[in-house]
Amino acid sequence: MDAALKEERGKASDLKALAALLRYVRPYWRAALGAAVALVVAAGTVLALGQGLRALVDKGFSGGDTGLLDTALLVLLAVILLLAAATYSRFYLVSWIGERVVADLRRAVFDHVVKLSPGFFEVTRTGEVLSRLTTDTTLLQMVIGSSASVAMRNFLLFCGASAMLAVTSPKLTGLVFLCVPVVIAPIVIFGRRVRRLSRAAQDRVADLSSYGDEALHGVRTMQAYTHEDEDRRRFGDVTEAAFLVAVRRIGARAMLTAFVITLVFGAVGTILWIGGHDVIAGRITAGDLSAFVFYAVIVAGSVGAISEVVGDLQRAAGAAERLLELLDTAPQIAAPASPVALPEPPRGAVAFEGVTFNYPSRPGIAALDGFDLAVAPGESVALVGPSGAGKTTVVQLLLRFYDPDSGTVRLDGIDLRAADPLAIRARFALVAQEPVIFADNAWENIRYGRPGASDDEVRAAAAAAAATEFLDRLPDGFDSHLGERGVRLSGGQRQRIAIARAILRDPAVLLLDEATSALDAESERLVQEALEHLMQGRTTIVIAHRLATVLKADRIAVMDHGRVVDEGTHESLAAAGGLYARLAKLQFDQGRSLVAGEDAAAE
Repeated sequence: MDAALKEERGKASDLKALAALLRYVRPYWRAALGAAVALVVAAGTVLALGQGLRALVDKGFSGGDTGLLDTALLVLLAVILLLAAATYSRFYLVSWIGERVVADLRRAVFDHVVKLSPGFFEVTRTGEVLSRLTTDTTLLQMVIGSSASVAMRNFLLFCGASAMLAVTSPKLTGLVFLCVPVVIAPIVIFGRRVRRLSRAAQDRVADLSSYGDEALHGVRTMQAYTHEDEDRRRFGDVTEAAFLVAVRRIGARAMLTAFVITLVFGAVGTILWIGGHDVIAGRITAGDLSAFVFYAVIVAGSVGAISEVVGDLQRAAGAAERLLELLDTAPQIAAPASPVALPEPPRGAVAFEGVTFNYPSRPGIAALDGFDLAVAPGESVALVGPSGAGKTTVVQLLLRFYDPDSGTVRLDGIDLRAADPLAIRARFALVAQEPVIFADNAWENIRYGRPGASDDEVRAAAAAAAATEFLDRLPDGFDSHLGERGVRLSGGQRQRIAIARAILRDPAVLLLDEATSALDAESERLVQEALEHLMQGRTTIVIAHRLATVLKADRIAVMDHGRVVDEGTHESLAAAGGLYARLAKLQFDQGRSLVAGEDAAAE
């Protein structure tokens, strides 16, 4: 009983998922109405052909009336033209609606996904999201723009032809509908199996997309470690798993189609045999039997077509369910109903008060634990400490990618949870340890920090970040495309593009997360000079493992196990001993050893 109840709930859920898509069709009701009219006209003309066939057989052939044959030809041509026009209109309008709705749906899904917090992407693979955005929406396009129209057309033909069967011969019609339950049973039984296998097949395709996306984005690492054979094997396994599920779905659907064709046309043949005996006995005319067979074939064809469409609908139901599941995912970070406005002009005061935070993917490990830190407007504070101390988490909470589990984060005295996340982030500029470069030209990559900036402003920001010297040497200068993820640039060059982006944004608070980690000594000197100019009068939070990059900070906060364990200047912290002194001694002793080794080699 529980299994049956679960199955019925799943079926209802699928139907509800498809019905929920109607809100995307509603804005185009005029096109839908036009398609419906064309559909009715096309179905009506097909049904009218049966009556013409009966008259032609009884009066034309039997009566030897050649004039009637001539008239029938002209009427037939007119009906064919009307049918062609109606079919064209239906096909065009329905296909247009399908493409339009899927375009709107893709935009809605993308618009929603980009609002989801990074916590969502910790537990959801990007490839799976892309699969839903592409593969699943394509399935829906096929249903909305084709299968749904076919289903409605054949449903109208089924209803109309059934009515005409009853008018033509009630006895034979009764025999036809005795066969209907026999035909419907396999549709229901195999339809459930197709639905389950469709969802499984779409999940396997998502696995394939995720693995392929990850492997190709790491292709340099793959080749560097000669991991190609292993990745080929793993991708082959994932592909084979998707293939096997797809084959099972195809088999179930093929079996459904074969059952329906056998039962339907077997029933038609039997009824034709019975009807032939009635014509011989004089109970019906040859024209009646011809019309009846015509309508019976329409009914049979309609049922067969609908059984085919059922498979598409089952697949679309699975796709709709996956898309709606994504659309129904509520952003963990959202603006409150009445957000508090941030003070104008911005001051850049930052404060953490007793903040404790665990990442969603690591709920048992506190990234910050009773963390307190206050940064005054215009002050530069460096966060140092061992890996895993929570330094980058400070930046994540400031940008409100996450909310703290307890405690408060404030910007200019306002609790970040009370403000609009977009207004908060507009006051920050981030230069991350791994800069993101988009597959566009240098202008747009730098302008990403301020879309309305002029070319002169972009070039000035690039010059301040010491990026013009390599950008001008590219084949098309600033117009050169930088490749996917900046593959045409070195690590240091990508970092300078990211710094130029931050300079152009001109933020109240500058966040530097290992901003110079990928630069050579000369580039680091140039960028440090640009950053020092940019940092003047601006609140800056610097995260660095290389202590040489934080020596000029107004204050250094030493972090360990998610909390501040010491604060001060480089000189005071180094003299006081403790964690900072150990880190400084380790790094600077290593530096002196390297220099001594180079000098010895030179001698």
